[in-house]
Amino acid sequence: MSLAVRVIPCLDVAAGRVVKGVNFLNLRDAGDPVELAARYAEQGADELTFLDVTATVDDRSTTYDVVRRTAEQVFIPLTVGGGVRSDEDVARLLGVGADKIGVNSAAIARPELIGEIADRFGSQVIVLSLDVKRSDRMPSGFVVTTHGGRRESDLDALEWCREVVERGAGELLVNSMDADGTLAGFDLELTSKVRELASVPVIASGGAGKLEHFAPAIDAGADAVLAASVFHDGTFTVGQVKQAIADAGHVVRGTSL
Repeated sequence: MSLAVRVIPCLDVAAGRVVKGVNFLNLRDAGDPVELAARYAEQGADELTFLDVTATVDDRSTTYDVVRRTAEQVFIPLTVGGGVRSDEDVARLLGVGADKIGVNSAAIARPELIGEIADRFGSQVIVLSLDVKRSDRMPSGFVVTTHGGRRESDLDALEWCREVVERGAGELLVNSMDADGTLAGFDLELTSKVRELASVPVIASGGAGKLEHFAPAIDAGADAVLAASVFHDGTFTVGQVKQAIADAGHVVRGTSL
């Protein structure tokens, strides 16, 4: 596990704007991604995650431009995901300033992609993103979803976590689709179960709504916590989240308010 907890604002980007909804539905405009990225960096964010939530060919050039402009102004690690289908996509994103690449649907469609990226760029570049729902169909009680949570796959979420780590994923971003955007707290059971089997860092995502929601995710085994709405809406700052985690007894990379 990491020596210090990371706090990661997430920017869901569509057509060059940050958007946010509940359970990935009813998306609303939340601002300019470069401006928000700069704000969060000033607040002490350890990393930033950009997810192209539409990831169409038409939007791809927009995403490259957003990443480039952000990397020119913000000097903390930047993870970019959405629509990454090949190691050439990874090369281009790294070329415009991304530090890590989030992979989701393409890895489900062709798991070999994980190894191809790891072999070419190193495991530390790959953040395997999972959109997970509770499901009685799966032995673990959790299923991997695709298409922004709208379709259930035939993959047991915990078995998929185990497989992608074996294939070379360097980090797991585990997003609870049941909790996403609800502001009701992280899925602690999901986080704990992933932690038990994963030998790589785990990022908890989905559901943060109060300052007291973050430390329990770390207690459950997360190495980092990711949130969107609470930062975009100004509910609290990155510094306040870090302070809340520190007050609960965890080591964080900084507590500047």
